[in-house]
Amino acid sequence: MSNDWNIGKKNSSGLLTENERAIVIGLITGMEDEKIINDYLNELEFLASTAGAITIQRFTQKADRPDKRYYIGSGKVEEIRQYIEDNDIDLVIFDDDLSPSQSQNLEKVLKRKILDRSNLILDIFASHARTAQAKTQVELAQMQYLLPRLRGLWTHLERQKGGIGMRGPGEKEIETDRRIVRDKISKLKDKLAKIELQNETQRKNRGEFIRVALVGYTNVGKSTIMNRLSKSEVLAENKLFATLDTTVRKVVFGRMPFLMSDTVGFIRKLPHHLVESFKSTLDEARESDILLHVIDISHPKYEEHIATVIDTLRTLGVDQKPVLMIFNKLDLYRNQSFDELLSPEEKKNIEEEFKESLQKQYQTPMVFVSAHTNEHIDDLRNTLQHMIEQEYDKRYPYKTKYW
Repeated sequence: MSNDWNIGKKNSSGLLTENERAIVIGLITGMEDEKIINDYLNELEFLASTAGAITIQRFTQKADRPDKRYYIGSGKVEEIRQYIEDNDIDLVIFDDDLSPSQSQNLEKVLKRKILDRSNLILDIFASHARTAQAKTQVELAQMQYLLPRLRGLWTHLERQKGGIGMRGPGEKEIETDRRIVRDKISKLKDKLAKIELQNETQRKNRGEFIRVALVGYTNVGKSTIMNRLSKSEVLAENKLFATLDTTVRKVVFGRMPFLMSDTVGFIRKLPHHLVESFKSTLDEARESDILLHVIDISHPKYEEHIATVIDTLRTLGVDQKPVLMIFNKLDLYRNQSFDELLSPEEKKNIEEEFKESLQKQYQTPMVFVSAHTNEHIDDLRNTLQHMIEQEYDKRYPYKTKYW
C-alpha cells in the first residue's frame, strides 16, 4: 500500500473515482441472523452508492466472534480473493469497523482497497461538507481514524531491498507522522472550539424566538419537509447524508415567527468517534425548544430507525424535549402495503387502525404526511403552530401575543 495520505495536508479517504466496482461483507454473530445482516448490507450498499460505487456482490459469514487476523475466516478470505480476481473488483467494504492490523492483513491478501463502515461514511461526509464547521469536523474525524493506522501507510518500505536497514528510518517516519497527526488533531479541536463559540454567539443573537429542529434517520425527508414548511429551497436528495451542514431558516406562521433547523441524519451503527466529532453539528437539536422527529413510514425497518434516533437523542441529552413525530412518505406506504383489490373504504379502515396502533405504541403527538405530494402538510403546520404557541406561553406567560 502506497502512502496515499498526505500527512498534515487536506486529505481524502475511501473512493477516488465514481463507479468503482465493490463487494460488501458482513459477519453474522451472536443473536443476529441472516435477515438482519442483509438489512445492514442493504444500507451499506446504499452508502456505497452515495459515495459513487457500484456493488457487484455481497458476502456473509457466520462466526461466534470476528477473526483477529482477517475479521472473517481465512477460508472466506480465499473465496473472496478468487471472486475479486475473476470479476475485476476495485473495492472491498466491510459493514463493521476493522482494526488497523485486520485492514492491513486483508489488503496484503486481497490486493485491493479495503474500506470499513467508518471509512466509507467519512468519505461521504468529506464530499458533502460545505461550511467551515463541517469541513473541520470531517478533517478531525479523518485524523482520529488515521492515527492508529499510520504503521500500515509505511508498508511500501518493506518492498525495498535491505528491509532490515530501512527499519530505523521507517520507524522514525512513523513517529514523525504521529506527532504531525496529533498536532493536527489538537489544532482542529481548537479551530472547532472557536467556530462553536461563534455559532453559540449567533444562537444567542437569535433573540426570543422559539426554535424547532428537524431530526431523524438519514434519507427520511427532513429537508423536503423543511422546504414545505419554510418555503425555502434546501438540498433534498435520495442519498444518505445529503444534508451535512445545519441549515437554519426563520419561518412565520401567520404572524408568529420561529426558527427551524435541519440537522445531519442519524444512522445505525454510526461509529462512536463520528458521533463525537459531529456533536456540535447537533447543537441545534440540543438548544431547540421542539423536536420534529421525521420517520419514513414506508421503510420496512422504520421501527428500528425510530429506536436509533431515540437512542441518539438520549445520548445527546435532549430526549425530554417536546417531540412531534412526523410519519412521512405516506404515499409510498400505501403503494407498498395495500392490495389493489381492496376497496377505498377497506384501505381507509386499515390505515386508521395502523395510525391508532402507532399512537398507542409511542404515546406522543404525531402527524402523517407525504411531503412529496404535500398531503396533510396543513395538518402538520397547524399541529406545529399549536405546539409553538404553547412554548411561547410557557416562556413568556405575561407577555402580550400579537399572533
